Amino acid sequence: MIKIYQKQPIRAEQFNGTSDSANRLGVEWEDGNGFIGDPSYTPESQPCWYIPEDKFTVFGYDENSIKPDDWIIECSGNIRLIMINNEFKKTYAELPVIPKAVADWIEECRKNKKPIAAALDLEQMPKFVKDYFRNYQTEELWIELQDMFARAWLDGYQVEEDE
Repeated sequence: MIKIYQKQPIRAEQFNGTSDSANRLGVEWEDGNGFIGDPSYTPESQPCWYIPEDKFTVFGYDENSIKPDDWIIECSGNIRLIMINNEFKKTYAELPVIPKAVADWIEECRKNKKPIAAALDLEQMPKFVKDYFRNYQTEELWIELQDMFARAWLDGYQVEEDE
């Protein structure tokens, strides 16, 4: 029987074809075509980048070759998955970024075994969380804030950096 799985948080980075990106991701090139920004690079030369098999076990649409805009997904151990940009965007969404006060409220609700309905109840929210939810100008933004809260509750979140 085929089972359907939810999206899970993953670690991934998009390869952009530059030497910085290649060094960070362990990507090398063959055929001497160079990196984007290098004098030897030309888009017509169809450079062939790859992840060396001696460093990682790689699964992807064309084994270990990679092109700019492809994604490298970190799996367990030394296993990486290469995914083309369109497929990645269909499959994964970045975790929502929420203020620390909202993240603290989510954690407090979980600790006290409150359901999400109670967490979204304005009567039960602390003032700083109410203020966050009241900070909308349109109905679309109000819905977006609630959707983001629900995604953060279910999938996890990133905390907004202080400016």
